[in-house]
Amino acid sequence: MKARKIISLVLALALCVMTLAACGKKTNDKDEQGRTVISVGGWPDKEGTELDNAVARKEAFEKENPDVVIKPDKWKFDLKTFYAKAAGNQLPNYFSVHATEVSQIIDSEYSADVTDALEKYGYLDKMNPDILELVRKDGKIYAIPAYAYVMGVAFNPEMLKAAGLLEADGTPKQPKDWYELAEFAVKIKKATGKPGFVFPTAANNGGWIFNPIAWSFGVDFMEQDKDGKWKATFNTPEAVEALQYIKDLKWKYDVLPANTLIDGTEYYKTFATGNAAMMITAGDYPRKVTQYGMVPDQVGMMGMPAGPKRHVTLMGGTMFAVSSDATEDQIDAAIRYHGTQFHHSLSDAVKDSLEREMKKKLEEGQLVGIKSMSVWNANAESLAYEYDLIDKNANSNPNHVRLYNEFVANCPAEIQPEEPVCAQELYAILDGCIQEVLVNKDADCAELIKKAAADFQANYLDNLTF
Repeated sequence: MKARKIISLVLALALCVMTLAACGKKTNDKDEQGRTVISVGGWPDKEGTELDNAVARKEAFEKENPDVVIKPDKWKFDLKTFYAKAAGNQLPNYFSVHATEVSQIIDSEYSADVTDALEKYGYLDKMNPDILELVRKDGKIYAIPAYAYVMGVAFNPEMLKAAGLLEADGTPKQPKDWYELAEFAVKIKKATGKPGFVFPTAANNGGWIFNPIAWSFGVDFMEQDKDGKWKATFNTPEAVEALQYIKDLKWKYDVLPANTLIDGTEYYKTFATGNAAMMITAGDYPRKVTQYGMVPDQVGMMGMPAGPKRHVTLMGGTMFAVSSDATEDQIDAAIRYHGTQFHHSLSDAVKDSLEREMKKKLEEGQLVGIKSMSVWNANAESLAYEYDLIDKNANSNPNHVRLYNEFVANCPAEIQPEEPVCAQELYAILDGCIQEVLVNKDADCAELIKKAAADFQANYLDNLTF
């Protein structure tokens, strides 16, 4: 009940400020010298490399663009504070937003139409069309894709080798479906004594990772009716079967860690410390495991297995939006500033950004070799340069990640974005289902799914006001 009251309050505020926004004015975008001022959200608030890089980027941009001034803003996107900031006309002109929330921001009309500016600077025909669809509405573009990922299966090559699941050249055997993955996990546990698989359960991570598994079993979590109302649609046999699969990993196959309360930190720590051989994750995961001493030769990646109904993987990422009260000059300046870090062409600034990121990975001992999904298509010069850097700096057997790279490049699976509304709330509810089936051998999957769908509808979807 408390959660319902909170979400109702937030969404009621959203409706109120949306009404006020229609009467809003464009911001004053010029300083005393006539330069366009843009505020940039997410500015680092601690001394260190991240702040140093941000300052260096600001200074280089202002030198090359003397008509623009960057105004740092330390606010980072958070849905709980977003609508209050918007109501007070306090949003930064340029800010990042997770893919799970971008549709809400667009529907709330707090992000500007950036179509003309993107076209002016040559972005649109160089962008990955699958990702561009996430920020398109009525034929217009309302945010700029920056990062993208698709899920795959990470593995520890040493542990797979012990179980006879690694070819002589270092290529893993790819499980064709989820049931074969469970069989692989059994073999690994028998060979190593360690859990063959780890699955998260807390802080929304369980629901997030469960989503693509459920889709592959044929689950549709929600749909929008002709009146624009969203309905929970996952009280189905397919959802029950998918949850039963997670339950079986614990009680039938016995391949999971004893710990059943696993948030994001514990998830990666468990894998990185050799206490699980496989996990579902995105291609950027090497940066999350080196802090626990995991070295490149212990890091591998392959594609997502198929399910009984579909072969599908989850796509997510980070977008940047320009506030809807920004002027045309501010929109133009924001796209130029965005291009110093994310651009299809090869300016010195883009090269410097890519090379600096590569240097950071090598210094931190991260695996270099994974070619994650990109917001760019094959026409973008920056993507070719990035992939060339990866090839030149690869620091482990390339066959450890070859199957994932091929999965991304020629994806045999359907690529599906995260759920369009209340994704994080859905994940939280599903966390509860996953925790229950892992601690209670007698848990009724059908009853858990029935209650989860009803709670999601009543506490969240029924309260949507946009």
